[in-house]
Amino acid sequence: MSNDTDRPPPAAKPSWLLAWLLLAAALFVGLLALGGWQVQRLQWKLALIERIEQRVHAAAVAAPGPVEWSAISRESNEYSRVQVSGRFDHGRVTLVRASTVLGRGFWVMTPLQTRAGFWVLVNRGFVPEADSAQLARLGPAEPQVISGLLRLSESGGSFLQHNDAASGRWYSRDVPAMAASVKLDATSVAPYFIDAVASSDTQAWPRGGLTVLSFNNHHIVYALTWFALAAMLASAAAYLWFSERQLRNLLASGKQVALRA
Repeated sequence: MSNDTDRPPPAAKPSWLLAWLLLAAALFVGLLALGGWQVQRLQWKLALIERIEQRVHAAAVAAPGPVEWSAISRESNEYSRVQVSGRFDHGRVTLVRASTVLGRGFWVMTPLQTRAGFWVLVNRGFVPEADSAQLARLGPAEPQVISGLLRLSESGGSFLQHNDAASGRWYSRDVPAMAASVKLDATSVAPYFIDAVASSDTQAWPRGGLTVLSFNNHHIVYALTWFALAAMLASAAAYLWFSERQLRNLLASGKQVALRA
């Protein structure tokens, strides 16, 4: 005589099984989409790295003037090696919070009036926090030829801290906001800034040449993770489908035996 423990578990209701399979299908498609998106991001990142490598090692060109400003873009210009000549205005320095291989301190953003008449903000480099007020205003009074990398404005501030021009607290290199804070005519200020190259005097402050040119590239790991999750979900859905199918066949065969008996 059989008891309850010998009986197979009841099959899931068709509506419940269909609902679970539809949900699994939707999640599967979503995971595949996320994996595909990461593959696209990987291709974009590799192209970006290659483009920047070419630009930073190319010969310097003249910094774009007012006629060219409207056409400047990240894809076409950022990290290009440029050169400009002019005179620094050390009385209009802006200090921007920075964390570098040399520790915590500030970027020294100094306006430079070019020989062509327009202004461009130059990141002359890093100064340590302890001596920032004194070191930031040290610099030559005579005209200079500045070489560096063209960078586009960083609006707003950092992830957790916003720029506060009134209090003089800056966390990103927001060109229009900094230009306004030191009372420069917005129409005569370039929409980019220049990260100056390192000085021949390796002990001098500010310390240039600290532009970060390495970029995180974990997109292949993310893509494989999403695809692996999609494969696991598909396996689980297939297992559920075949298990339910076998259970239904078992229940159907049991009923036929009972009817014959």
